[in-house]
Amino acid sequence: MKQKFLQARYPNAEIEVWSMDEHRLGHNRKWRIALYSHDTMGLGHKRRNLLIAQTLGCSPLKTDVLMISGIRDASNVPTPPGVDCLTLPALRKSIDGQYHAKRLDLSLQEIITLRSQVILTTIKTFKPDIFIVDNVPRGAVRELDPTLDYLRTQGKTHCILGLRDILDEPASVRRDWKRAANEEAIQAYYDQVWVYGDRNIYDLAKEYHFQPKTVAKFRYTGYLDQRSRLKHLDLDSVQAFKSLNLPCERLVLCLVGGGQDGAQLAETFAYAELPPEMNGIILTGPFMPREVRHKLQNYAAQRDNLRVLEYLAEPTLLLNQAERVIAMGGYNTTCELLSFAKRSLILPRIKPRQEQSIRAKRLQALGLIDVLQPHQLTPAALSNWLTLKVESPQVRNFVDLKGLTRIPQFVNEIFISAICH
Repeated sequence: MKQKFLQARYPNAEIEVWSMDEHRLGHNRKWRIALYSHDTMGLGHKRRNLLIAQTLGCSPLKTDVLMISGIRDASNVPTPPGVDCLTLPALRKSIDGQYHAKRLDLSLQEIITLRSQVILTTIKTFKPDIFIVDNVPRGAVRELDPTLDYLRTQGKTHCILGLRDILDEPASVRRDWKRAANEEAIQAYYDQVWVYGDRNIYDLAKEYHFQPKTVAKFRYTGYLDQRSRLKHLDLDSVQAFKSLNLPCERLVLCLVGGGQDGAQLAETFAYAELPPEMNGIILTGPFMPREVRHKLQNYAAQRDNLRVLEYLAEPTLLLNQAERVIAMGGYNTTCELLSFAKRSLILPRIKPRQEQSIRAKRLQALGLIDVLQPHQLTPAALSNWLTLKVESPQVRNFVDLKGLTRIPQFVNEIFISAICH
């Protein structure tokens, strides 16, 4: 069957029957995939790569998947056999867009050199068949340049850039990408660009007027259905959730992503009046400043209908149970809300990028979410929204959520092509 498929797809190729689970171009090992995310702000990049790694690890493809991540707890979540994580020395990006070493007393140049050498050595040793880079073509502060140069000279690794659905407003993207020479990097180093979004919601290639040579590499996967995360739960995550003893009905969640810039929304939600018999839960995220978290916990202790949780390894358990959600509008959070078809109110971040605002407006126009701009944020505004009678959105009538189905298919096509050539 496989031989017939390959001959139909490549009629002029001389095809020997290969067993992918036994051979890899003459080598007795699994196919190897490396995923890189720079992880300098929030949890989004790591969470997206982790879900892709989990999906590939549980697919029929015979792979070893190595995540290269800038967040330490990336290795503390459930992963199937054949998936592992290498954590880089931490780098952070402040709200104004400047990079700094997060924990070590190193200059920016020192920590970028350290991270860059760790990545290069890892790739040289691991020898991936596919290298998937998240969102930043040359890595944080161009830390991937030596690795990309090496891989291109070797010519044995298929390099893929993965982009979220929306980067920023077009003028800013054109300016920033020109300064970083990102299109030149894509044309020189990458074989494909996967867009983790729906081009009917936002046609990234068209909106940003990329060059034809760049656009020719684009493939749209669709959004990543976050319900798949429930398949990868371990017993500890389930027990941690059950031990919270949360109310079973009428839950409204306040989600602020990683939490480093979510204080205003969390504090405003804490002061909002909840409808009768509704219980509020604030998930602060691991990066919310300690003093803000303590302030929220002290206030919640005075109310019997409000809980503050610092971190859940798998918040989709909580989301699955919620009646409504008030949240910031990051890519992963929005994917979660769409995947679980939750009626939600989004407060988009507007600095340093307009990405969240653009996404929120597109989805609001389809009637899938409600939007509150930061200058409109008050306890009364949140209370009023919670009293509105709204139905769950019919998300799948409007949004392509099949990304996690297509990605293993794309990977399999690359493996087949490698065998045939």
